[in-house]
Amino acid sequence: MTRSRLAQKDELAGAIDALAHGNHGDPFAVLGPHADGGGIVLRTFQPQAERAWVLEANGGRSLGEMSRAHPSGVFELRLPGRDLSFPYRLRVEEAGGHRAELDDPYRFPPILGDMDVYLIAEGTHTRLYEKLGAHPMVLDGVAGTAFLVWAPSASRVSVVGNFNGWDGRRHPMRKRVECGVWELFVPGITVGETYKYEIKGPTGGLMPLKADPFAFWAEQPPRTASIVHGLGERRWEDQDWMARRARANALDAPISIYECQIGSWMRVPDEGNRYLTYHELAERLVPYVKSMGFTHLELLPVSEFPFDGSWGYQPIGLYAPTSRHGSPEDFSHFVEACHRADLGLLLDWVPGHFPTDPHGLGCFDGTHLYEHADPRQGFHLDWNTLIYNYGRREVTNYLLSNALFWLKHFHVDGLRVDAVASMLYLDYSREPGQWVPNAHGGNENLDAISFLRRLNELAFGEADGATTAAEESTSWPSVSRPTYLGGLGFGYKWNMGWMHDTLEYIRQDPVYRKYHHHQLTFGLVYAFSENFILPLSHDEVVHGKGSLIGKMPGDAWQKFANLRAYYGFMFSHPGKKLLFMGGEFAQGREWNHDTSLEWHLLDDPMHKGVQSLVRDLNHVYQELPALHQKDSDPDGFEWLELHDSQQSVLAYLRRGRDEERPVVVLCNFTPMARYDYRIGVPLPGYYRERVNTDAAMYGGSNVGNGGGVWAEDASSHGRPHSLRLTLPPLGTVMLERQAA
Repeated sequence: MTRSRLAQKDELAGAIDALAHGNHGDPFAVLGPHADGGGIVLRTFQPQAERAWVLEANGGRSLGEMSRAHPSGVFELRLPGRDLSFPYRLRVEEAGGHRAELDDPYRFPPILGDMDVYLIAEGTHTRLYEKLGAHPMVLDGVAGTAFLVWAPSASRVSVVGNFNGWDGRRHPMRKRVECGVWELFVPGITVGETYKYEIKGPTGGLMPLKADPFAFWAEQPPRTASIVHGLGERRWEDQDWMARRARANALDAPISIYECQIGSWMRVPDEGNRYLTYHELAERLVPYVKSMGFTHLELLPVSEFPFDGSWGYQPIGLYAPTSRHGSPEDFSHFVEACHRADLGLLLDWVPGHFPTDPHGLGCFDGTHLYEHADPRQGFHLDWNTLIYNYGRREVTNYLLSNALFWLKHFHVDGLRVDAVASMLYLDYSREPGQWVPNAHGGNENLDAISFLRRLNELAFGEADGATTAAEESTSWPSVSRPTYLGGLGFGYKWNMGWMHDTLEYIRQDPVYRKYHHHQLTFGLVYAFSENFILPLSHDEVVHGKGSLIGKMPGDAWQKFANLRAYYGFMFSHPGKKLLFMGGEFAQGREWNHDTSLEWHLLDDPMHKGVQSLVRDLNHVYQELPALHQKDSDPDGFEWLELHDSQQSVLAYLRRGRDEERPVVVLCNFTPMARYDYRIGVPLPGYYRERVNTDAAMYGGSNVGNGGGVWAEDASSHGRPHSLRLTLPPLGTVMLERQAA
């Protein structure tokens, strides 16, 4: 018995010594209250203290001074007749006589409940953000913050911050071995406190301080600490919008998206070129987008990211709206401002990769936790980033929960998933020998496919009318088809082929366009194989590609006429619309993320004319069901003339559910006006000219059809009636049938 007690004493002394040196992975085995015969012994680690006392929790009466159990600052006191549930506080005295009273983090019970532990371990906790991260709360009547982080292979995890001098010995955490989560309730910590995690790997090696993967707020870069915030409780006032957003996102709805990078849409040059705040964006950006007739606003990623030059596509804080523009509450205000204006809000979302910054997810707990260990699977050669391990259930749980966080907690109306092709293909941008085949020997990433399908099932099943869109640049089948039919389940897919083909066409000198006519017509071969969005995105105006107006051939007048005609073609073509900021007024220079758009160009009538045209195109697109109701249905499109390559003319018909009100579209992509151009139509009646991109108010030459024409009883192009039209130079006209 004596030897056993000596062994226990030696074991305790060793544990206290390990704790004092920051090497103990089970602090609750040493600190806090412990049964001791007919009472308890209390221990605390206060390296800054000279003396310490135990106080009654109510009233603060001292129950005795604690003795020093270790020279580094471990104190203890035996209290006979007390049990483990005894509530108490501590008083510490630092050098110089300063005293402070505090609650002991190590007297509180575990934070996670059994069901949470089970779901986290299973990888099916879809509201993971309600548990992990830093959550201000009241526990046993004491206010503080609960810190929880997943790091299953770590040998020790501590939360550090200004509150403990960034000393990892002070607040080591409890490991819930059932699910690999470390947790600690720290009394007195409130919203606004900065923190990180100090982690020792499985062999005891100290990792760089890590930001919280579930931080809801973070310091503005280049600072990298997380900020205690919690989920907060907002009284949302967008119930009317939420009830109808499914209709706004529907396949037969008009969807015209203004893609925006809020850090460079507009800045404040008089104040050091600073960013606009979320409140300022609500006051300026939202009304502007609404006035331009767009139905949706899409933001480049707003999840916290360290490097401005990544535009947000290399995020570290997936759960934190970037602090460049304000707080999470400020972001909520911005979301609500969109909904008050009847604007849907879409976010670019990046589950495909993450940066290697030392405070990020890479080698998080001393192992390849979030990323694949094999660089042939876990390292992205194009972007020098790390790739998530979609085969690990806790990793996909982290990502799926994040998707629902934006859609449900912040009421975001949809997610555009970035770089889907890089996720689907194991050999994406890799040479032979640089990738690992799947279990069947193929190049498909089976785990990523399962993840994307589950993402869309959750988004459409739980997020009340939200939608998703895929930036997918290959011919992968059924990207926007339901998972129960074998598809990936996205609501929409970006039509990258249409974008590349048509931009290549419009860059050609009109003299040579007849040799490239197929680049305008080929898109209709596959236009209804997916639910497409036609994107003229940020990717087309960076990295030396110039602006959209800069791509146009000819003199200044022809450049603007070409762009206007192209926009007319785009807005009448099957598919939802997306235009990157600046394109709506023919931004002159290539997009620069470090400065505002060239708003001064609107003093030029030609730029102002393009802006007016885009506004009118948006309104006509919404007003005419024929232009949007059957965007994804082949019955909504009919070629009238697709073979007139010699004159670079296209003619087609768009129809909605009311087949009596079709819209006839003609595009003339040469600078020569075409007079008496006859085109066959299926129905008689008056065809009102709703759009003419050559109108004088847009900066054009005002060649047109006097407001409309009557169909003639003269057959043409295999149809019983025909229109005799004037086609303006480098112009697109849209005519709506109105009466028989």
